[in-house]
Amino acid sequence: MNKRVLLLIPGVFFILMIGLLLFGLGRDPNMVPSALVNRPLPEFSLPDLVNTDVVIASQDLTGGGVLIINFWATWCPPCHIEHPYLVEISEREQDLTFIGVNYKDDLEDARLFLEEKGTPFEKVIVDLDGSLGIDFGLAGAPETFIVDSFGMIRYRHVGVINHQIWQETFEPVISRIK
Repeated sequence: MNKRVLLLIPGVFFILMIGLLLFGLGRDPNMVPSALVNRPLPEFSLPDLVNTDVVIASQDLTGGGVLIINFWATWCPPCHIEHPYLVEISEREQDLTFIGVNYKDDLEDARLFLEEKGTPFEKVIVDLDGSLGIDFGLAGAPETFIVDSFGMIRYRHVGVINHQIWQETFEPVISRIK
């Protein structure tokens, strides 16, 4: 092989790697595609946070109205930021059912957190080992899913929900599926 060609190969490889790195850095981490969007809610049967003797199953949640399922934890700083807004929205949006999934957390810390800061959730599911998070393809907490009345996941949001995100993303999806 020509000596020049051999010298060009590492340079071309380096330029390609830099291009891929820049492409990856330019992507929005909140726009994570989900294989679950437009698919049924995963089947589960997990304990309730308030009364761990009570089991909440996926089929218990469907058939009503629109669900907002929020994965959260007390060890998650963004969840602390998001929580007051979720409380506000749940009080304002009475036609939506907010379901919390306490993700890989200490149960007593989670109960105390909701007692002190208020709860936006009608029910709180305990996902102590993260198995439900795996079924949902969770990237981390907080993460929120919109589920229609038929039990189909219609939207996934990774990260904190605030006023702007609620208005620009959640409200249009909810309006479309009601």
